[in-house]
Amino acid sequence: MSKAYPFVEPPWPEDPLPKEQLEERILQLIGANNVCVLATTRKDGHPIASPIEYHADGLNLYMFPDPGTPKLLHMKRDPRVGLAIESGFKGWQSIRSAQYFARAEILQPHTPEWNHGMTIFKWRNAMEELGMDTTNPIEWELIKIVPDRILYMETWLWKDGYNWKQWWLADDNDVAPKPLRPN
Repeated sequence: MSKAYPFVEPPWPEDPLPKEQLEERILQLIGANNVCVLATTRKDGHPIASPIEYHADGLNLYMFPDPGTPKLLHMKRDPRVGLAIESGFKGWQSIRSAQYFARAEILQPHTPEWNHGMTIFKWRNAMEELGMDTTNPIEWELIKIVPDRILYMETWLWKDGYNWKQWWLADDNDVAPKPLRPN
């Protein structure tokens, strides 16, 4: 039995967290980080995952991939993506992460959607770090990730009487998978 963290011991609660509280926890996690691992699918069906910087607008994430990169080409062919954001594993008492099941929207420069995304993505900081002129934003395609489902995991939820794995669903009529337990 864990003396420091007794809540990590069974029995584990299975109750869902109310959606508003779940969204707040997801927003805290994505706001405390700015790099995720984005997974796309190659033409032959094999997945490819790579880290990429993001900036959030609610639960939507904006990314600025280099032109011609495999991930951008994959998203143009198949907009379904997965991504993971995590806070770093320091033991079972500290697990906190989110897995997105989402779709990528490719925003073309100077469209209203791109202009909005550029107010979210901190392009000026990135350009300064790369020694680029920051007078105007770089005119690359911007990616907007829109989640259909998010699997949020936080073991501290056990302490509050909730399942450590929580499903956020964009469609309230969607059905979440049954609660998941550690193996």
